[in-house]
Amino acid sequence: MKHIVTVQDAVTAFADFIEPTDAELDAIELESPVILAEVDLLDAQIKAMDRPANEVDARRIRRARNRVLAARRDVANRTVGAMLPGGAA
Repeated sequence: MKHIVTVQDAVTAFADFIEPTDAELDAIELESPVILAEVDLLDAQIKAMDRPANEVDARRIRRARNRVLAARRDVANRTVGAMLPGGAA
């Protein structure tokens, strides 16, 4: 019979590294508008599932998709601008 040995010491040895770093928190903060827009889109899609399709739900989903695209565009433009040295030419 084999005995199961716990690996608690190996897991808890890295407890200091479990917390996210400042760079990871900055990345999450940078992407938070996209995350929130995607949550709104998901909410709109869930609301539309509960009843027959109608024009109001279609508009709500379309607007939510547009907000997701706009948020993704803004984040992409912000990250590209931060990575390129110098100003606009």
